[in-house]
Amino acid sequence: MLVDDQPLLVSGFTMILSTEEDIEVVAQASNGREAVAEVARVRPDVVLMDVQMPVLDGIEATRLVADATRVIILTTFDRDDYLFDALSAGASGFLLKNADPDDLVDAVRAVAHGHALLAPEVTSRVIARMTEGGRSGSARHAEALDRLTAREREVLGHVARGLSNAEIAAEMFVGDATVKTHVSNVLSKLHLRDRVQAVVFAYEAGLVTPQ
Repeated sequence: MLVDDQPLLVSGFTMILSTEEDIEVVAQASNGREAVAEVARVRPDVVLMDVQMPVLDGIEATRLVADATRVIILTTFDRDDYLFDALSAGASGFLLKNADPDDLVDAVRAVAHGHALLAPEVTSRVIARMTEGGRSGSARHAEALDRLTAREREVLGHVARGLSNAEIAAEMFVGDATVKTHVSNVLSKLHLRDRVQAVVFAYEAGLVTPQ
């Protein structure tokens, strides 16, 4: 589903995505309020959501639909606050509108399969923003971390540093299946949607810090 108040952009994205055999554009909306209604009606697997729109902006719309679908924020504006607010609202991905068409297609596929992604241009800056001032985590974060075993905390730290399951397995001398189980347990115990939210949590909690 495409959500944007610029018809030319919607048409362009539709043309790009509709040429793929495994992707179908099932609905469109021109503002956040329409998006919320269409998500309830159509139940799309993935929503490409603009940020600045009339009636209801993309961040608030994401907050309202994140439990029902996976959202990729797609914006012209390379702003850290948009990224941080989008992740807090439950977005599974964040791309700039100047991304290559192939990157857009790959992003839709990745998020549809349960993965998460951030545009490379913004990742390091938002991590720095989240941790500026030496944030050490709140009591809420400490309580949540207490739910994890020592092994699960270790896995969360590796996830926050960007390691894949295979790389974590090699680091910890365990099998890939064991790492997958630990990651699933971490997401479940911390009530997180995906690995991107796990990264945000780990930095906010002070479990890892920028190098």
